[in-house]
Order: sequence, then C-alpha cells, then structure tokens
Amino acid sequence: MAFTNTKTLLLIALVIVLAQTSFATRKLTALVVEKPVPMKYHNGPLLKGNITVNLIWYGKFTPSQRSIIVDYINSLSSGRKVLSPSVSAWWKITEKYKYGRGAGASVSVGKQILDEKYSLGKSLKNAHIMLLASQASKVRSVNVVLTAKDVTVEGFCMSRCGSHGSTRGKARLSYAWVGNSGTLCPGQCAWPFHQPIYGPQTPPLVAPNGDVGIDGMIINLATVLAGAVTNPFNNGYFQGSVTAPLEAVTACTGVFGSGAYPGYPGNVLVDKSSGASYNTHGLNGRKYLVPAIWDPNTSTCSTLV
Repeated sequence: MAFTNTKTLLLIALVIVLAQTSFATRKLTALVVEKPVPMKYHNGPLLKGNITVNLIWYGKFTPSQRSIIVDYINSLSSGRKVLSPSVSAWWKITEKYKYGRGAGASVSVGKQILDEKYSLGKSLKNAHIMLLASQASKVRSVNVVLTAKDVTVEGFCMSRCGSHGSTRGKARLSYAWVGNSGTLCPGQCAWPFHQPIYGPQTPPLVAPNGDVGIDGMIINLATVLAGAVTNPFNNGYFQGSVTAPLEAVTACTGVFGSGAYPGYPGNVLVDKSSGASYNTHGLNGRKYLVPAIWDPNTSTCSTLV
C-alpha cells in the first residue's frame, strides 16, 4: 500500500513538472515572438538644422567643470575626427527620427551666462527655470539651465534629474534643465558612478572625467537634449502617456552597454591607466559615458559598445 501511494505521488509530481515546463515554454515562446514597442510619432515638429545650445550656469561651477560640459556639447556634431566610438556617432542616431520637419539637429555651444550669486536663491521652482532660460536667445536654440550642487529644484532627486520643455506662443522657446547631483542625490541621478539608493548594490563605476556630479550631469544632459530634438513640443516621438512620456533616451533608462540589466549598466570600456569607465570619445581627448538611445529603425536601445 505504501509503495502504491508513493508511485501515485511520483506520477502526480511528474504531471505537475510537465505542466510547468509546458507553461514555461509557452511563456518563453511568447516573449520571443513579441514585437518591440515602437517609438510612436505624434505628428508634431521636430528640431533640425543648426541649433545653438545656450548655457545658463546657475551657482558656482569651476572652469574645469564647465569645460567638461562644453566639450561634450561641441562633440555632438563635431566634424573633427576623434577615436571611435564617438559622441557624434551616438548623436547621429537622432537623424533616424525622420518624420515631421526632421530631426538630427547639428548643435554647438552659443551664449553662456554665469549666475554665480544665485540671483533667485538656492531653492528653485519650475517657473524659476523658465525665467532663467528666457535670458538667452530664443531663435533656433535650446536654452539649458545647469544648476550647481548646492541648488535644489522642484522635483529634483525625487522624480527627475533633468527635464526639457517649451513655452507657448508663436515664438516657442525650447529649454532644458539639468542639476548637479554630486552632493544631493548621486545614488539617484549620478548612477552608475555611485551606488544606487535602491536595487542591486553593484560597485560604482569610476567617472571618466573624475567628477561624479559632472559626469552624472553629462548622462542627464544627453537625455534631455535628445528629448528636446525628437520631442520638443510634446507632440513628437515618444512612447506612453504625454504626461509621462518615454522619449529617445528615457525609453532606455539604465542601459549604457551591451548585456545591461537592472542594476548593471552593461559592458563598457575601461581606461587602463585611470580605471574610468566610458563608452564614447569626445573632443580634446575627453571620454564620456552616455546612455543608450532608442533606434527607431530597429526598435531597440542602441549602444556603441
């Protein structure tokens, strides 16, 4: 009797295992054949041509910090030869966003405004960002407000590390903002150069320019500039809701190289002398770590390494 019960239990267990295997196989098959979600175009204008990026430095930045960011922006569309993979090759992916008036803008640094005396205080609202951005040229430009490490901004470190938007009216101003999170929240806005606040606690990468806050700003600046070109007025390219859109780079959050998964940025390059991690080369011998960008031709997050 005991043997019969054991045999019966073994048969039942075998049936369960086979059923689970069959379910897993069906589930895996479904994942394999599932088509990627497209980056939907919403019929609005995109930015193209020669675009000037005006910089409003709010708070105290050292000359070295400013040069890291200026070199990055000028590297986006530089015709000068640099080592591969290059920042300009990464930016060139924006040219694949072809509808509307076309994207793939050529960008360069224009006017720079220094506000080292914190004219609006050290705690800014969204309206303050728009006010600061309006100080620079409005014609064929993206005005970028960069806030120093001791400046708090509405939503900073809680729901965003940077943002972009536009004003209303006929002469619409395209603007963006990025904050230095090196002191306030490096685990949220400067990852993977700092251990994350949540999730897997993998060792942080070494910042390629030796400044966790500024190298983190490069990641977020790349994000908002790509969004400003491909979705400048909230009716360009994005996935999901217009109130919380996934844009060219935010659709690929956390991916910096091949093989990335949550908590792991992917396979990136490492400088043998400094141990710093990077995935692109820029002007003046600079190295940068930039986020993956959505390639609309392949419907995948594109990395250069």
